Amino acid sequence: MVGAIWRQLLFFTIASRRDVVTRALKTAVIVGVLLVMINHGDAILAGEWTFERILKIGLTVLVPYCVSTYSSVGAIQNEK
Repeated sequence: MVGAIWRQLLFFTIASRRDVVTRALKTAVIVGVLLVMINHGDAILAGEWTFERILKIGLTVLVPYCVSTYSSVGAIQNEK
C-alpha cells in the first residue's frame, strides 16, 4: 500500500517538472492543433461553436499532453 502511494507521488513529482511540462505543452499544441483541424476544422470554419464541440476540442488537446507526460515520466523513471 505504501509502495503504491510512493509511486504515485513520484509520478506526479516528475510530471510536474518544468522540462516535462514544457515538452508536453509543445506536443499538445502541435499535435492538438492538427487533430482539432482534422476532426473539427469544417465545423470551426462554419462557425458551429457549441459547448459540446468546445469540450471535445479541449479533450482533443488534452490527450497528447497526457500521452507526452506519461511517456516522459516513464522514460525518466527507466533512466534510474
